[in-house]
Amino acid sequence: MPTLLLALAVVSTGLYAGFMLIFLSGIMPGLARLTDEQFVPAMRRLNETVPRGIFLVVFLAEVAFPAAALAVPVDGRTGTGTWLVLAGLVCAALNHLVTITGNIPLNNALAASEKATPPAPDSEVRTAFEAPWNRLHLYRTLLAAAAFILLVCAALL
Repeated sequence: MPTLLLALAVVSTGLYAGFMLIFLSGIMPGLARLTDEQFVPAMRRLNETVPRGIFLVVFLAEVAFPAAALAVPVDGRTGTGTWLVLAGLVCAALNHLVTITGNIPLNNALAASEKATPPAPDSEVRTAFEAPWNRLHLYRTLLAAAAFILLVCAALL
């Protein structure tokens, strides 16, 4: 069971880190090329679509499996292995903290701007959203990648 939990921790953090990296390296640079009038509604639709189904499973698993792998006693796990799993869990938890306290409120503000009366110009909405969201997304991508690397190292011990 401990080996399975660590393997699931590696897989879930790897999937999540990969998703974050694709957003950082492909999706957001592609959206950056859009006009304000194209970017704002496109990002709103992405924010409606992404946090569903399989994404939520992977998002939750990124923290749940490292926590479970840490909680289950393992015969022969070195102190280093335990510390690597703990460090991976901390990175994953910090990733969630950035998402919950930073990116999600920005997503919510972007969604609310659609219903505002009178509506703000798309250029103002984009300026308030894009740079802060991208900065926070860079942080959570780095944290997700760190969690993945740390858990891979723990699994290789």
